[in-house]
Amino acid sequence: MRHLTIAVLGAALFTFSPALAADYFPPKGDAWTTHTPAQEKLDPAKLKAAIDYAISAELTYPPELAKVADIRDLRISVPLKYAGEAFNTPIGPLKAHAPANGIIIRHGYIVAEWGKTRDVDMTFSVTKTFLSSTAGVAFDKGMIRNINDRVIDYVKPTPDFMLPHNQPITWNDMLRQQSGWIGTMWGKPWWADRPDNGKPYSELVKGPPPVGKAWKYNDVRVNALALALTDLWKRPLPEVLKEYVADPIGMSDSWHWEGYDNSWTEIDGKRIHVVSGGGHWGGGMYISARDQARLGLLGLNKGKWDGKTILSDKWVAMARTPTGPNPGYGFCNWYLNTGKQRYPAAREDSLSYNGDGANIIFVDYQHDMVAVVRWIDGDKMKEFVRLLIAATGEPAP
Repeated sequence: MRHLTIAVLGAALFTFSPALAADYFPPKGDAWTTHTPAQEKLDPAKLKAAIDYAISAELTYPPELAKVADIRDLRISVPLKYAGEAFNTPIGPLKAHAPANGIIIRHGYIVAEWGKTRDVDMTFSVTKTFLSSTAGVAFDKGMIRNINDRVIDYVKPTPDFMLPHNQPITWNDMLRQQSGWIGTMWGKPWWADRPDNGKPYSELVKGPPPVGKAWKYNDVRVNALALALTDLWKRPLPEVLKEYVADPIGMSDSWHWEGYDNSWTEIDGKRIHVVSGGGHWGGGMYISARDQARLGLLGLNKGKWDGKTILSDKWVAMARTPTGPNPGYGFCNWYLNTGKQRYPAAREDSLSYNGDGANIIFVDYQHDMVAVVRWIDGDKMKEFVRLLIAATGEPAP
C-alpha cells in the first residue's frame, strides 16, 4: 500500500485560517512542523488530486523491459538510455530508486508528502544546482571577483583548459552551459554527450561551437566546471557544500555527493576526489526528498534562511537571469518559466530545479510553495503544477 500523508483530507474540514505572520524555517533533522491544507488555505480534495496524479504519472519503461528487470534499477535503465552514445559506459555508482514520492511545502510548513521521502536516491541534474551553489559561495566570498572573468585567470586544472578555443571561456559561460568547452573529462570527450539527433559522432563532425553563443546541455562541460571549482576551492566540493549550504539550511547527514571511479585530481600535493555534476555516467548527488525540499525553500526565500544569507541577492538575481541562447535557463540548474513556456499555469517568475528521472523541485513565489516531485514522467509535470495551483483556489496568473 502506498504511503500518503495529507494533514487533513476531508473537504468538510476545509476552513481558512488567518495569514501567517512569517514563514517558518524547519530545524535540522526530522522535526519539521506539519500544517493542514486548511491552515495553509489549500483545498484538501484538489491537493489530493494533484498528489494522486503525481503517483499515477511515475516514469515507466517499455513493458518488455519490465517483464525481465526491475524498472526502477538505474543500473539497468541508465546504460539503456544512453546506449546510443559512443562513450556510454557508467563510471560512477548507480542504484535502484524508491517508487514515486514527494513533498509539498507552503510558508515553510509541510502540508503533504507521499512515498518514501526519507530514502536517499540519485537526483541526476539537480546536482548542478548544488554545484552552482558552491560557485555562488565562492562569488560571495570574493574568490570569483566577476563572473565574466576568464576561468583560466583563476585556475588551470588540466591542459585542455589552455586550448586556444577554451581560453576565452568565463565562469558565466560555464554556469549557463553556453561555454562550448572542448576536451575530455574522466575519459568522456565533449562531443560524445547527447549527440545531435542521436548520431554518435554528429557533434564531432560539426566541430566546437562558438564560446558563449550556443547553449548545449552537456555533462562533460559541467564536469569541467566541477573540476575548475574544486581547483578554486582546493578542497572537495561536498565539504564546501556541507559547510556553507547544507548544514546552515539544516539538511540531514544522509546525503552524499559522488564522483567517478577515476575522477581524482591532485592539488597542492593532496589527492582530491572530484564530484560529478549529474548522473549521466553514474554518481552525482544522492539525497532525500526532504533534503531537496530544503533546497527548494532556500530558493523560495531567494538565498536567505531564517535571517541568514546563504547566497547573496546578487548571486540569486544572476542565477535567475535568462541565458541568451536559452531564455528558459539561468545558471545551472535553474530552469526559468520565461514566457510561461515551462509551466503555463504558473506565474512567470516561478522556477524549478530539474533532474532526470524526473526529479523536480518546483518553486512557486506567487503562492509561497515548494513541491518536490520525484520519479515523475517529466512531460507530465506541467499538469501536476496546474493541479497544484488549482488547490490554492486563486485564479491563474
